[in-house]
Amino acid sequence: MFQVAELDLDGARSELRPAPGAPPVVAGEVFVLVRLRGRPVASLTGTVPEGADPATVLAGLARQRLDETAGGTPPPRPPRREPPPASVVVATRERPGRLATALDSLLAQDHPDFGIVVVDNAPLTDATRDLVTHTYAGRVHYVREPLPGLAAAHNRGIAAAGGAVLAFTDDDVIADPHWLSALSAPFAGDPRIGCVTGLILPARLTTPAQILLESHGGFAKGFTARTWDPARPPAATAEPLFPFTAGRFGSGASMAFRADALRAVGGFDPATGTGTPARGGDDLYAFVRILAAGHRLHYTPDAVVWHHHRETPQDLRLQAYGYGAGLTAYLTALVARRPALLPALLARLPRGLSHARAMTARRGDGQGGVPGEHDARQHAWPRELSRLERRGMLYGPLGYLRARRRVRGLPLPWRTGEATR
Repeated sequence: MFQVAELDLDGARSELRPAPGAPPVVAGEVFVLVRLRGRPVASLTGTVPEGADPATVLAGLARQRLDETAGGTPPPRPPRREPPPASVVVATRERPGRLATALDSLLAQDHPDFGIVVVDNAPLTDATRDLVTHTYAGRVHYVREPLPGLAAAHNRGIAAAGGAVLAFTDDDVIADPHWLSALSAPFAGDPRIGCVTGLILPARLTTPAQILLESHGGFAKGFTARTWDPARPPAATAEPLFPFTAGRFGSGASMAFRADALRAVGGFDPATGTGTPARGGDDLYAFVRILAAGHRLHYTPDAVVWHHHRETPQDLRLQAYGYGAGLTAYLTALVARRPALLPALLARLPRGLSHARAMTARRGDGQGGVPGEHDARQHAWPRELSRLERRGMLYGPLGYLRARRRVRGLPLPWRTGEATR
């Protein structure tokens, strides 16, 4: 078990606080988000001995880490820009307790002009509607999407949202108060940016399944801001499948789009996503469609959400299979929706498959880059999960085709929807 906390360094001073909703830090193992004058710059794990002051111990480890990596100096802050008006879309299904926690954090955002839309996806009960319309009446907009699937729910949110920027997150996160401002500000600074993604960290590390997932990367994409530009693609040796390496760009729990750009590419493919036979891939599809349309995609570690990872081994098995299925489902969706992308995908496939095999072998050996510096040798990735992921990859195209038959002919909801913010 790891405690989860964040540590803010400012010169000789330091402030240690538990992750949102977590208990105070005591002796034991701790996973720490390190901030430097408020900005996320690193994560690490450390051990606080009995009787020691947690802040002192962890600050010493953090300063040592920063001295080793960047001399203790963070990258320069981007110019402060007024973020555009934004809408946050949260798709949910029968998890009112988790949803309430997420909404409380979203309502505490420091963004000057935003609204929240909750999409109740194929509900079985009235629990979500009652929560939103009673507890959050007048502060959160409620809509219902009867078609099961995360992408269909997101498309319903696009129809209901009126912001110039559309941000998406999950019902099992706690958003940092600066999350939405950090996620939407890049759009004001660069008119070519069509999508921005943010940093996703673990809210809890209390079960072996949660620790295992985070030990092998979790959802984090590091602490260096980066922009992908289809007009200036990265070298093939570094990213041989670009722009189809969508998993490197970010994840659906922390992503935002320029509203006009997202609508122009048709939003999310409703035959992808959790809740459909495709099992996933809705976010990856949207990332690549935005890039293929000529827009830039930007990643910023300044936009932080704390995510509740899956808790049990069975959850992790389902997740591994779903990731594999979602990967090949989204690639199938791209080819089905944009056949012009097929030659580019086929040209990159041989080098990409070789790269993927090398990465899989490295993870199977318990090695690889780990954001929090967990010892992957102590938390070896089970071969069963790798097998499930490969099985999912074989199933993904079939799952997508099954899902697509169910949604064929459905209109895009925002063409008839009434927007709000």
